[in-house]
Amino acid sequence: MGQNSTHSFRQDPRNAEILININGELFPRDKAVVSVFDSGFILGDGIWEGLRAHHGVIPFLDRHLKRLWEGAKALDLDMQMSQQELKDRLYATLAANQMDEDVHIRLMVSRGVKSTPYQDPAVTIGGPTIVIIPEYKTPDPTLNDSGIRHYTVYVRRGYPDVQDPKINSHSKLNCIFACIQGNKAGFDEALMLDPHGHVSTCNSTHFFIVREGEVWTSSGDYCLDGITRRNVINLCKANGIPVYEKNFSVMQAYGAEESFVTGTFAGLTPVVEIDGRVVGEGSRGPVTDRLQALYLQMIAAECQER
Repeated sequence: MGQNSTHSFRQDPRNAEILININGELFPRDKAVVSVFDSGFILGDGIWEGLRAHHGVIPFLDRHLKRLWEGAKALDLDMQMSQQELKDRLYATLAANQMDEDVHIRLMVSRGVKSTPYQDPAVTIGGPTIVIIPEYKTPDPTLNDSGIRHYTVYVRRGYPDVQDPKINSHSKLNCIFACIQGNKAGFDEALMLDPHGHVSTCNSTHFFIVREGEVWTSSGDYCLDGITRRNVINLCKANGIPVYEKNFSVMQAYGAEESFVTGTFAGLTPVVEIDGRVVGEGSRGPVTDRLQALYLQMIAAECQER
């Protein structure tokens, strides 16, 4: 792994004592296990969401759960509970751990336990496995100044008739291969292209560039419709910043004045280098800085409203 990463976070000793929710029951971290016959373990048959808690509130939770339910419907996976019931379970898990700030939540749903290791959903017995893992995690604050470095990898984002990249599935090998190549090359994250050679996304975040005051991101045809990605696009529209979802090349990214990535965990993080080319001045640019401030205001408003 490169020296910096949008995944970088400080280990928090409090995480050793957290309680993890499995199908509505709370377990200490070292006792939290699922069956070796679970669909998620055997096949990666499941969906997930990454969430944050700020001031005891999980911002944009309705949007996350809408995406989760759409993924479940695509997989013909019966959640066997309502969105409100899952909301209540998420907040009950935070309350049980007395957590309200600097919390990252991994919400995972698999099809459930199988009677035998076989891919057919018909051999699934019982309901889905729903796991909630809350942890104290804060992004590395130094990355806001130092930025991260990207490497364009050979692994492409694929067509939806192979594996739809808009489904936030447990089957992440496509992104893992990209992550490995970027790490082996000594960079922080992988920049991934679509089947036509246009910039698509990164292995774990969404990619933006700034050219002549305009914010560009991919067409979105071959990537997850990220919650933070969409929030940033909407912030641009609401604040008079020209923004475009469009096809563009790596060469155009090299020549950008600024670049940044977005994600639920770290919000907006500047990108200072792509394939050895310094982006702009090699530091956080004014548009990125403005959008970071607007995004923090959006989160504060969301938490206050909730």
